[in-house]
Parts: sequence; C-alpha cells; structure tokens
Amino acid sequence: QVQLVESGGGLVQTGGSLRLSCVASGSNLDSYAIAWFRQAPGKDREGVSTIGSSGGRTFYSSAVKGRFTISRNDAEHAVYLQMNSLQPEDTAVYFCAAVPLSEWLTPRLSPFVYEYWGQGTQVTVSS
Repeated sequence: QVQLVESGGGLVQTGGSLRLSCVASGSNLDSYAIAWFRQAPGKDREGVSTIGSSGGRTFYSSAVKGRFTISRNDAEHAVYLQMNSLQPEDTAVYFCAAVPLSEWLTPRLSPFVYEYWGQGTQVTVSS
C-alpha cells in the first residue's frame, strides 16, 4: 500500500507557474502509475495528467496539454506537475493518485482507475 502527500499549491496570478509535488511512502513508487486530478467547487473530479514507469508514457487532458508537464523521480519517491501559463479556470484542489502499473487501465485519466489518493493541495489562480 502506498501513501501520497501533495504539496506546492498556492495563489498565483494569471500566466504564472507552480510546481506540485506528490511524495509517496509505504511502497516502491516505481511499481505504480501516478496521476494528477483536480476538483473545482461544484464540479466533478477531472483527470489532468498521468505517467507510467519512469521514462514511460505520459497522458494529458486537452485542457492542460502544452502547459503542464508531469515527471517522476523514483529515487526521490516523487512525482511532479509543472504548471505554466496558469489560468483562472485551473483553480481547484489538485490530488495525486496511484495504481499498480499492472492495473493501469484505460481510460487512464478516469478517477475510477486509481486506488490510492492524497489529501490534495489548493491551487488558486487570480485574474
């Protein structure tokens, strides 16, 4: 079983950048696919990006493709989400989630695929 803790959220102006971190404990991170989701008030949880094994496949939602970059460093037990050109519509609580690589099914940005979740970090983009 893996435990996940997110950090790096905050308040940023439109056009700014943030880097979110998801640190794992309790199990080897290299056995898991990791995803980032977000949830704005009154909206469903939305898949943002996901990454398989280190150096492996990555997927992005159309809303963030070209602006966000997911990466992982298994030696540091961490996955990162670099967010650039932030817009007010990116405001949400961001969660990381994990699933064993053997169970990393499609659709890869569906929250139902992932078994383990962090508590989330707030990202607020002011206009």
